[in-house]
Amino acid sequence: MTDRISLPKERIRILLLEGIADSAVELFGHAGYTTIQREKRALEGRALIEAVKGVHILGIRSRTEVTEEVLDAADRLIAIGCFCIGTNQVALQQAARRGVAVFNAPFSNTRSVAELTLAEAVMLLRGILDRSNSAHAGGWDKSATNSWEMRGKTLGIIGYGNIGSQLSVLAEAFGMRVMYHDHTTKLPHGNAEPCANLGDLLRRSDVVTIHVPETPETIGMIGAAELALMKPSAVFINNARGTVVDVDALAAALREKRILGAAIDVFPEEPKRNGDPFVSPLQGLPNVILTPHIGGSTAEAQDRIGAEVSRKLVDYSDTGATVGAVNMPQVQLPARPTGARWTHLHRDAPGILSRINESFGRRNLNIAAQYYQTDSELGYVVVESVEARNDADAILAELRALPGTVRARLIYER
Repeated sequence: MTDRISLPKERIRILLLEGIADSAVELFGHAGYTTIQREKRALEGRALIEAVKGVHILGIRSRTEVTEEVLDAADRLIAIGCFCIGTNQVALQQAARRGVAVFNAPFSNTRSVAELTLAEAVMLLRGILDRSNSAHAGGWDKSATNSWEMRGKTLGIIGYGNIGSQLSVLAEAFGMRVMYHDHTTKLPHGNAEPCANLGDLLRRSDVVTIHVPETPETIGMIGAAELALMKPSAVFINNARGTVVDVDALAAALREKRILGAAIDVFPEEPKRNGDPFVSPLQGLPNVILTPHIGGSTAEAQDRIGAEVSRKLVDYSDTGATVGAVNMPQVQLPARPTGARWTHLHRDAPGILSRINESFGRRNLNIAAQYYQTDSELGYVVVESVEARNDADAILAELRALPGTVRARLIYER
């Protein structure tokens, strides 16, 4: 029997937007995918709706918004790769209901963000930005006023996840004391100490940095009341999400010199593309570093992100694995040299798995491997049989006809 896959790889169309790294294209190519269209810019509106028609795999970064209307137009779409950390730009639930898996790269730019945070802490504690601007204008300010070493200072980390914990290790190498606060219990790295509450961290820290996702609980978590707890000699850094900090309250605290300085890389409202105007109440304030959402924008991070997300997309297309998908149950089975493999995504309901198994039992086919997982709404099963014989297409047709089916695929038959 000739090997057969769900769709010949040269016919699988991949669209990569927003200048996704070459590492992604290289990995797709090594896996046998050749029909790849690349665009350096984001697409929106009608342009995006037209572009996604007939596309099987879509790659985006943070500026392309995949709405329900876009998903409706994407008549062949099976997966979206967000080549970044966040997935807020995708209608995740609506994608899942259409059988479109969404993958991202939650860890690949961890080092880049951690390094930027430390660099900003040094710049703020030394007052480098204002002295640099003065020197550019012909001034010469050699004063040591409000200029401090990192060694011996206390770093307070809000959110002790992948970025926060790595930052913790790097900060200790500077000789800093490290405290952290997280909504869940986390094992400390090195000599870091957990704080009982956020207020205690804010009162004791010389540098406060926040590394939390955007959730209903974190939006606006740093406002006037929280900033009022900080030392007048302390600095504040946000390289996480723009909505977690009240920037008007932060601007007021800086103008009134209730804190020493701030570095902000993310904002509640950001331009959609390079060259669009940017406005913030933090502009023009002394000892404030403003950067255009570049925390993860290093060549190394983009290469890692390109490889990580494209690998997940290839695994999903080649084997049905959903490990790393943010909107589907997590399922993985290794590819096998013989037999046939099917996947079935469905609205979770009693009896679905038994009906799937019945399709094999009626044909006296042994199920060689099976993995099944559900979430609150969807169920996803990967099932394979070594002795598929000539029944692969008939089983696929039965799976697609089951009530509640969202998407069924014959991944391969060997």
